[in-house]
Amino acid sequence: MQPHMTGFILTFVLAVILVPLVRKLCFKKGLVDVPNNRKIHKKPIPRLGGVAIWISSIVALLWFIFTTDFIDFAHGFWGIIVGGSLMFFLGIVDDVKNLSACTKLYAQICITILAFLLGVKIEALYNPINAQVVALGALSFPLTLLWLIGITNAVNFIDGVDGLAGGITTISAVTLGVVAFYTGQPDSAFIAALLAGSMMGFLVYNFYPAKIFMGDSGSLFSGFLLAALSVTGVLKTVTVTILMPILILAVPILDISYSTFRRLYKGKNPFKADSEHIHHKLLKAGFSQNQTVLTLYTICIGAGSIALIDKGSNEYRAYAMLVVSILSIMLLLARISTWKKFIKKLYTIKMKY
Repeated sequence: MQPHMTGFILTFVLAVILVPLVRKLCFKKGLVDVPNNRKIHKKPIPRLGGVAIWISSIVALLWFIFTTDFIDFAHGFWGIIVGGSLMFFLGIVDDVKNLSACTKLYAQICITILAFLLGVKIEALYNPINAQVVALGALSFPLTLLWLIGITNAVNFIDGVDGLAGGITTISAVTLGVVAFYTGQPDSAFIAALLAGSMMGFLVYNFYPAKIFMGDSGSLFSGFLLAALSVTGVLKTVTVTILMPILILAVPILDISYSTFRRLYKGKNPFKADSEHIHHKLLKAGFSQNQTVLTLYTICIGAGSIALIDKGSNEYRAYAMLVVSILSIMLLLARISTWKKFIKKLYTIKMKY
């Protein structure tokens, strides 16, 4: 596990160093997110935090490739890296030029097809009822594309509250990494560690009140990596059902499912942005931004923990729960003042009635 921990620390440090530089560049070039009726921030904020996330991850990856023989480039490794990087560049163009939903979807389809050809594919699923592996055959292609595009956009959809998408990505990446590591997929686990480290470094500046946003460049890159890692690092293991990655990615899947069906039911374009996501609902219900983020963090941690407990030997479960618990404590302590205010508010309401 040493390369994974080293990679995590390296990307964290790089992101902490790079984010302020990217932020300064954004102000200089006018690349800021301007408030409007759909957005909740009140002043222009730099929106290219994804640049620091991507550079941190790629620099650390290249360093390991050229200085060690740890990586064996198996299980769709290049599909993850190439596909994720192309998603990042698509996000950069969208952040600067504001592409149409159809243009972005077409580009995402092309990128996921390339990733599929490079080995990122769902080839079989485990049936827990009769303990047999079901080969997907011709269904592999459409199911893989649907999963990759769906999860990529799901992470993009939840990027609406300070610290939400970054925290959910970090928790999910660590959980996917632990599963991949203890089921014999070290390459996928390593990429997950790089993503988690770079995202944690970005979160230093993205917690409320955010000093920078990740933008589409960051959300598309991290969303694609999570989707691809769940395919190559989780579903490649024959004893894993589709339920495990669904649990690990429960929050973004829940949000995109709710948003898509709601928009279709109202006769609206399912790809057109609005202010009716789950985090918007919590804000309208009276939750603060920090309380909203903590609520969705808790759901993500809980669902991921269930997935980990349900899989593997006792030793595997112990290590998995330890890693997730440490990460959970780190994220929750970062917002401890919010918990105090929340508890005080509940106590005040109780005394009133």
